[in-house]
Amino acid sequence: MHSSHLLLEEPIRMASILEPSKDSFFPALTKIVGTLGPNSRSVDVISGCLKAGMSVARFDFSWHDPEYHQETLENLMTAVKLTKKLCAVMLDTVGPELRVVNKNGQAISLTEDSTVVLTPEEGKEATSELLPVNFDGLSKVVKKGDTIFIGQYLFTGSETTSAWLEVSEVKGNDVVCVIKNSATLTGALFTLHASQMCIDLPTLSDKDKKFISSWGVQNKIDFLSLSFTRHAEDVRHAREFLSKFGDLHQTQIFAKIENAEGLHQFDEILQEADGIILSRGNLGIDLPPEKVFLFQKAALYKCNMVGKPAVVTRVVDSMTNNLRPTRAEATDVANAVLDGSDAILLGAETWRGLYPIETISTVGRICAEAEKAFNQDMYFKKTVKHVGEPMSHLESIASSAVRAAIKVKASVIICFTSSGKAARLIAKYRPTMPVLSVVIPRLKTNQLKWSFSGVFEARQSLIVRGLFPMLADPRHPAESTSATNESVLKVALDHGKASGVIKSHDRVVVCQKVGDASVVKIIELED
Repeated sequence: MHSSHLLLEEPIRMASILEPSKDSFFPALTKIVGTLGPNSRSVDVISGCLKAGMSVARFDFSWHDPEYHQETLENLMTAVKLTKKLCAVMLDTVGPELRVVNKNGQAISLTEDSTVVLTPEEGKEATSELLPVNFDGLSKVVKKGDTIFIGQYLFTGSETTSAWLEVSEVKGNDVVCVIKNSATLTGALFTLHASQMCIDLPTLSDKDKKFISSWGVQNKIDFLSLSFTRHAEDVRHAREFLSKFGDLHQTQIFAKIENAEGLHQFDEILQEADGIILSRGNLGIDLPPEKVFLFQKAALYKCNMVGKPAVVTRVVDSMTNNLRPTRAEATDVANAVLDGSDAILLGAETWRGLYPIETISTVGRICAEAEKAFNQDMYFKKTVKHVGEPMSHLESIASSAVRAAIKVKASVIICFTSSGKAARLIAKYRPTMPVLSVVIPRLKTNQLKWSFSGVFEARQSLIVRGLFPMLADPRHPAESTSATNESVLKVALDHGKASGVIKSHDRVVVCQKVGDASVVKIIELED
């Protein structure tokens, strides 16, 4: 491989490493999903998270009741108004999560080389010798020599709060295991994960359906994160369920890939889902450590080529308790960006971590630096080649807009869109500058009342790399004259100027529909 193919080309070298990072209006093109929980649910902290760069708030229903999440969500709405920063809402399902039931909540110590029995009898008390599990089919799906992991929250492999067990024998419904490392389990709930195991529990549990039909519908969620997606059928089933509720037919489904089963079916799942979340915590248990990076690169590449958002989790675990990430973690965040990730998802780091705001701004800064080193040229060629010829009308417009913007060094691409599709296609070609998607609301009626669509489309672009939505004034409907198009463009340009993205004498690429034709034009701004 000769040097011109290297990712970091000559001019980037040391000079840019020693320059201080610059603050900009968009902390980074890569998006940050933050999980809101005990340490990040006050209006103050959420406002700080939004200012630091969080654009999607994740509500994890594995913990707490809907009332708790509703309070948090109301605080989020207040924070959005205060900071004037849009934020999307993601509901994360519980799914078929296997758990150890510790009724009295006392700490349990496990000692290396001792034996512990996993039993389906949930009524029994959890002790160092006996752990009741919420799944009665465990003895049918594991065999001697299998690895089972028991722990809480973080699966980094280095903590003292979780234990690796090796199955030594299966006795009736009980599973006898040897403890591989000493650990103390604390709290009422520990999750259990058995490597490469297939469990026949539904992906959308009854509990999940209850949460979606009440909390999800009430709050018109933008994204459903489908935990433990193992087959394309899981996504179809979830979509069918969502379509029963008028308010949720636009909700996007992100398939969360967390085990070997999901990996085997990845291509089919990707076709059905609106986006993918790579849940590296659980995957790290299902895959040998040396395979994790390969899966990440392959999966992100596939998502990029079809233009569907890809989200990577578990990047800065140590920031749960520390102000600074480890060097390996900082490198990991940058590599996720270089591999083509759209967004980084923070779990424990913001949910119960001590430094939610600092974590978001640290991750944002690392992403911004990595974006400067992203080999756009190589990526662009790869994508065009993958799409092949003849290109669809929209695809050719989107790729031309990005190519033009790069050639004229435009500071921003402005895209008028009503469904959001055109803007997402532009983002698929990974321009080096932000894409302002001006979502033109469409007036629609169900014979009873008129309503504007557009809010969903705007918020759903908050998880796509480089896309920054703004809602146009509904008093200028999309189908109207070129005069209103001009006035909407002026609003978009003013927004860009006010936020410091566009300066005088800058060039801007505009992509819009005029009549039946799509037009890409380059404008040069006066003072």
